[in-house]
Amino acid sequence: MSQPISKAYAVIVAGGSGTRMQSALPKQFIPLHGRPIMMYTIEAFVASGYSPEIILVLHADYHGLWTELCNVHNFAVKHTLIAGGETRFHSVKNAIDQITDKNVLIAVHDAVRPLVSKTAIDKAYLCAETYGTAVVAVKSRDSVRHASGTTSASIDRESIYLVQTPQTFKSDLLRAAYTQPYNTRFTDDASVVECSGAEIKLVAGSYTNFKITFPEDITIAEALINKKPPA
Repeated sequence: MSQPISKAYAVIVAGGSGTRMQSALPKQFIPLHGRPIMMYTIEAFVASGYSPEIILVLHADYHGLWTELCNVHNFAVKHTLIAGGETRFHSVKNAIDQITDKNVLIAVHDAVRPLVSKTAIDKAYLCAETYGTAVVAVKSRDSVRHASGTTSASIDRESIYLVQTPQTFKSDLLRAAYTQPYNTRFTDDASVVECSGAEIKLVAGSYTNFKITFPEDITIAEALINKKPPA
């Protein structure tokens, strides 16, 4: 019989650039109501009932800037800052290598998804604790077509899910999956874990848990933050 899991981690991956945001500053640093986006992201995990230890994975060139911004904004949330790798895969592997505890839960989340809810985070931890894997996703609200050459065909959107983060796993599954050599097919943690032979469980997400990618996304995120009821 497996031992009950009593500890959780949250790996916040902040390796994005500002290219599509039309900004020289990587998008995780762009202000959202005056504070860097990823401060909101980290605070979302602090609110989780699982009280995860937080590991922030950031390119080494930006560690100084992050420390300065934490001082400016009096951001005192406890977290471990480590260097990212060549790709997202390598960045997540760096974080996993920092976690020496056995039989824990590890959630991996995009730093630029600051509107993730406590409900989604906790449901993902619970699902992973029960089944080993949990990937937050939402059904497609648009019609979907598959293109092949010069033709395309309709796909039943009822079976199509748009994958988000967090993607949460039992540590033994995630650690074993990341012993595989890097492959360009690995677009997220779920694809890495699935390739190692594990079944991926989906957890209902929210359409507000979107990845901030374009300039207009900031306006939308700020409007949604303004609508949030007081804690």
